[in-house]
Amino acid sequence: MYLRKLIEGMDIIEVYGSIDFDIKNIEYDSRNISSEDLFICINGSNVNGHKFINNAIEKGAKAFIITEDVPMNENLTYIKVKDAKKAMSFIAGKFYENPSEKLNIIGVTGTNGKTSITTYLSQVLNIHDKCGLIGTIKIDDGNKEIISKNTTPDSLDLQKSFNNMVKNKCKYCAMEVSSHSLALNRVDGINLNIGIFTNLTEDHLDFHKNIEEYRKVKESLFYKTKVANIINIDDSTGKIIFNNIKNLKTPVYTYGIDDKCDFRAKDIKLSSNGIEYTLITPTYSTQIIVPIPGKFTVYNTLAVISSCYILNIPIEIIKEGLKNSCGVEGRFEIVKNNKNLNIIVDYAHTPDALKNILTSVKEFAKGKIITVFGCGGDRDKQKRPIMGRIGQENSDIAIITSDNPRSENAKNIIEDIVKGINKEKNNYIVIEDRKEAIEKAIKIANENDIVIIAGKGHETYQIIGKVKYDFDDRKIAKEIADSI
Repeated sequence: MYLRKLIEGMDIIEVYGSIDFDIKNIEYDSRNISSEDLFICINGSNVNGHKFINNAIEKGAKAFIITEDVPMNENLTYIKVKDAKKAMSFIAGKFYENPSEKLNIIGVTGTNGKTSITTYLSQVLNIHDKCGLIGTIKIDDGNKEIISKNTTPDSLDLQKSFNNMVKNKCKYCAMEVSSHSLALNRVDGINLNIGIFTNLTEDHLDFHKNIEEYRKVKESLFYKTKVANIINIDDSTGKIIFNNIKNLKTPVYTYGIDDKCDFRAKDIKLSSNGIEYTLITPTYSTQIIVPIPGKFTVYNTLAVISSCYILNIPIEIIKEGLKNSCGVEGRFEIVKNNKNLNIIVDYAHTPDALKNILTSVKEFAKGKIITVFGCGGDRDKQKRPIMGRIGQENSDIAIITSDNPRSENAKNIIEDIVKGINKEKNNYIVIEDRKEAIEKAIKIANENDIVIIAGKGHETYQIIGKVKYDFDDRKIAKEIADSI
């Protein structure tokens, strides 16, 4: 695309050099640069893109988006802007001819439930027409799947994915929208049809200053949507967001169990085999069956149903998709083993998520609940003692261990968790080594007991220092259970 056309209308401080030539591609990683590319110099938390300009020049880059003063080559072009990430969002949309305008995009934000909701949505919508998926576990462009690097990719990668979805004849896209992506302008300029809010609990306070800022960032999604906003009205933050956005031009709908709402579940039946409830919508009521246990599944499926209703998806298709859902990798995933022990792996790594899974299991547990959990390093420290308290109070035996300690000392993280423990109760064990902790839980479990391994879910690694080690809770649990 012609560079002059590409940057037309963009907020620019100054241009150095010609802009009258074609750009073949756009990159923010100098390792991917080819001849006649535009290199966008992004300053991340660990890397300054300006330091890789010479690498990009060697590979043939012809133009650069910069925010700092740099040595300039008179034969090349430098475009100085105030915010490179905003510029990348602007340029990426133009370069790929705004593919999001050719899709029905449903963006899901909130602390918990995003992956489940987007997965169920894609499973239902794919029955009706082709649906792409962008989330924590994977990106599916309608033709192939790749493992995700972030919950919501950078704006350039997002536009590439949308463009591929359009080429692959997708009609819909179910997308997780993280608070980081909203704060860092990754979703700027995207045509969002529907926004869904799940809930808000303490998380990412290492990135956001406080819970109020975290809420405001999440809420910003609902000022970007065109067709509808859907809010979990049972959540206290959901009520705040609803009141803040109810007078916008974009209609707002609500879902829940306890409070008056547009889409409600009543007569709920929970079991180890799944859930069943009566769905009440603005125009009809019907029975919903989902083979995934837990009260949180009720909320997640209500969000799915609400958005499908707004998209005019027939109820028969919605019910079929939910009834035949295969669940989500690493979310309430049952580990099959030769001993038929009850082992569940779940991604629950926030206080609310841990409480949800434990209280859900209590609904059908016939024996003891044995929980293995920890907290990640270099992340919000405030939630650690809270998770310690929740893990102990809602388990018969709580085994506190290492998660992804990253640059922190695992012992120090565990000490923070133990601060929330009631030391007078003799129902907790500390085992730093995660494999040993899982082994202990499985070996002390009896026939009717349920072992829950929380925190890492679908992850197949453990980060210690700067090294990623192979570590899959599901594989390790199965190997241990099969061998005892």
